[in-house]
Amino acid sequence: MPETFSSGNAQYLPIHGGTTDNNSPYASLLRLLQSHSPTSSQLFSYLALFVSVGTFLFLLGISVTAAAVGFILFLPLIIISSPIWFPVFVVVGGFLSVFGFLLGTLALASWTYRYYRGMHPVGSDQMDYARSRIYDTASHVKDYAREYGGYFHGRAKDAAPGA
Repeated sequence: MPETFSSGNAQYLPIHGGTTDNNSPYASLLRLLQSHSPTSSQLFSYLALFVSVGTFLFLLGISVTAAAVGFILFLPLIIISSPIWFPVFVVVGGFLSVFGFLLGTLALASWTYRYYRGMHPVGSDQMDYARSRIYDTASHVKDYAREYGGYFHGRAKDAAPGA
């Protein structure tokens, strides 16, 4: 059992076999930090992380600045040609959204067809598991309701104990 040292009302345990000379919370913290100091490879990885994050932040700043300056410089051209670009964007956006919804609908219909034909498409095992969990829960609720007269039968007095 390690011996404890008291200073007023607080007691301090020596860390890693410390002595009684420097038994303050700061000396204990210093010994703890020294025992967990990073190795040279960890310091190198921290330095690499710092340099790479700094480089990416610098490139982000350059990119945002270039985009803002380019937008300011090309704004007159954008305003003059907007009667042309707006209908183009609407037509292209409409075409892409209709095509995307059509593709999604075809994929859903194909998956459903393969699932009901027993071809086991991707994700069918998760669908079967969810269906069995829903069935098990529903049968549990039905059995409980049949046996005890329902979930809310004995709960009314719990909700209002004085009533």
